Amino acid sequence: MRDSTEEMAGIGQKYTGRRVVVTGGAGAIGGALTAALADAGAEVTVVDDLSSSSRWAVPSGSNVRFVEGSVVDDDLLSEVFRERPSHVFHLAALFANQNSVDNPERDLEVNGLGTLRVLRHAQRSGAQRVVFSSSGCAAYGSDPPRPVQEGHCSLDVHTPYQATKLLGELYCNYFNEQEGLSTVRVRLFNSYGPGEVPGRYRNVIPNFVYWALRGEPLPITGTGEETRSFTYVGDIVDGLLRAGAAAAASGEAFNLASAHETPVRDLAHAINEMTGNRAGVRLVGRRAWDTQRRRLASTDKARRVLGFSARTNLLEGLAHTVAWFRAHWPQIAAEARF
Repeated sequence: MRDSTEEMAGIGQKYTGRRVVVTGGAGAIGGALTAALADAGAEVTVVDDLSSSSRWAVPSGSNVRFVEGSVVDDDLLSEVFRERPSHVFHLAALFANQNSVDNPERDLEVNGLGTLRVLRHAQRSGAQRVVFSSSGCAAYGSDPPRPVQEGHCSLDVHTPYQATKLLGELYCNYFNEQEGLSTVRVRLFNSYGPGEVPGRYRNVIPNFVYWALRGEPLPITGTGEETRSFTYVGDIVDGLLRAGAAAAASGEAFNLASAHETPVRDLAHAINEMTGNRAGVRLVGRRAWDTQRRRLASTDKARRVLGFSARTNLLEGLAHTVAWFRAHWPQIAAEARF
């Protein structure tokens, strides 16, 4: 059996010589996806307004072009799609839940109007496939059956971010069914890994690693017994590439997630041990919108249709993440915003 690196290289070959647009390509997932596409020989155009990412995170190379700007900018998109890409990976979004609570109109503009404009330009330029990055926290409500399958959907949302991610999925369905544009919706579960700078609106793992390396106690919102399916960025990228290439994926939704749920308290202890942080943890109040006590996805459909399986265990992924933090500490320390 080939190892995961060889298998990803095989999937990447499907993009050799293709023109690909990656929106949000300066983020952790977008940067890793851009690197994989560029390594495979694709011509990649990255679109990012750098509102929650950094220019230094965009991979360099003769086949990577960076365009700074927002997906809301119709003129910018006209210029980008003039190159007639075959594939579009739409990762750009106003992230995340708390950010959308604080800035609901901006959330609707970027995640709603921005997604609509990307889809319209993709359709007009003749793109073969748009892969839309949705969220496992958006589609399934507060207390779905676990492991949650793609067929379960709920309008039980608690943040504007969840609402606009659902809106993006609905737009994808419309364009797939009515406008002849092949779309795939991927629902990401708690992605983590190298490339994500910590901050007020960032995910728990980069924030925990940052505080641990500073020798500070890790703040746990809630009891610490809450669980999440932490999924390594390399596995997410593998799933995205598969979603863009598989003919049978058109019009479908897929969970991209690990097969395990980990209590947040266990995560904190693992990071403290890995970094040598002796400050421990501290419990803080639960956020009003944070109603999902457990999160565990079924990946049966993604395995069957895409051949996807998350292969990086949590400790291995955390080790890669901590190593990246240590290697880039000056930039991270300068850009972290809390």
